[in-house]
Amino acid sequence: MAKPKKRYVCQSCGSVTSQWAGQCADCGEWNTLVEDAGAIVTPFQAKHNLQGGGRMILLSGLDADVPLPARMGTGIAELDRALGGGFVEASATLIGGDPGIGKSTLLLQAAARMALAGKSVAYVSGEEAADQVRLRARRLGLGNAPVQLASATSVRDILTTLGGASPPDLLIIDSIQTMHSDLIEGAPGTVSQVRASSQELIRFAKERGTALVLVGHVTKDGSLAGPRVLEHMVDTVLAFEGERSHQYRILRAVKNRFGGTDEIGVFAMQTEGLTEVGNPSSLFLTSRDESVSGTVVFPALEGTRPVLVEIQALVVRLASGATPRRAVVGWDSGRLAMILAVLEARCGLSFATSEVYLNIAGGYRVQDPAADLAVAAALISALSERPVATDMVTFGEIALSGEVRPVAHGALRLKEAGKLGFTRALAPSAQAPEGSIALTGFRNLSGFVDHMLGR
Repeated sequence: MAKPKKRYVCQSCGSVTSQWAGQCADCGEWNTLVEDAGAIVTPFQAKHNLQGGGRMILLSGLDADVPLPARMGTGIAELDRALGGGFVEASATLIGGDPGIGKSTLLLQAAARMALAGKSVAYVSGEEAADQVRLRARRLGLGNAPVQLASATSVRDILTTLGGASPPDLLIIDSIQTMHSDLIEGAPGTVSQVRASSQELIRFAKERGTALVLVGHVTKDGSLAGPRVLEHMVDTVLAFEGERSHQYRILRAVKNRFGGTDEIGVFAMQTEGLTEVGNPSSLFLTSRDESVSGTVVFPALEGTRPVLVEIQALVVRLASGATPRRAVVGWDSGRLAMILAVLEARCGLSFATSEVYLNIAGGYRVQDPAADLAVAAALISALSERPVATDMVTFGEIALSGEVRPVAHGALRLKEAGKLGFTRALAPSAQAPEGSIALTGFRNLSGFVDHMLGR
């Protein structure tokens, strides 16, 4: 009698091994190998040749004249921006975020608007009862939307119900960690159950032309929970970010087979739900009448959208012998250490006896390397207590040699800064002027420091 073959799957990288180990040999993560019930393997199946016995599939050329899948607008411009124009028919989208960030609220708003526009929408919740979803919809002012609600966790029941009639245009599963497939053993939320449930739902979406949206939980470090292969199975991965203590939320496209990545949609959490923010820079810029030392405005770029953020630095001198502290919020601490080292080695500025604090205003997270020069300007301003003008923006990448390197889409950054009333900019010397902004260029960091200190 054939026995099921045991295997262990890494929840971090998806690698498979026949024996359990404390550390994954491929990615090096600890305690990530989980037992997965594999299929029953018989000697006949192991030796069987797969080159015969199947059915012929239809092959079509890349230049075939066939209608392309249509997009469905959600009625929410910021969500459509992150998706690349809306949901695509027969596609699978995975959206993840911290608990309480607003995933269910955003999807319920999108489902209601699409249903009011004439699309058939089904919302299946495994975490809430249908009456609870209906109560939330009424609170958001969407109680009259013809959205079909259900509370279920069995994938077989869901697909049997939806497959017996005309398939919906949009199917929302909230969340995939609560779904259960009776084809394999295991509790809902395990690696094998999440993968099997997702596979069945995605197969239904591809065959019936339904746009599928899966809500995924995240781990304590912010990554999507469950097997990493789940991100490879879907067409689009959206990450919902933001601090619960702050008003704004950012929807970021991490993966998108039908559009560009790194596009963002910005929302503000209000009493009536998530509202779109047409000018994200207004959330991250502080309104002040006078200049403050250690504060610099940086034109960041998220996909094709420039966002002006405020970088704040504080340098506190300590008594001799004390150990200085470096604290960073919203930026890479390793990159801050590099900027401090370049300022000391190439420009003669010493931060060895001072504590350094760096913050991105509004809880925004900056990953753009063009922020190097703006961070350096904030540090120099805080150390010398010389404020930077309030009508000035700064951007540029700093090399270890002290060279100020040009960055991508500099003209777009300057254009956005000009729209918001900024008249001057400090940038790499290779950057061409844009509009009415007076541009001051620098080839190396030492010249930039001399300009900041008025030498």
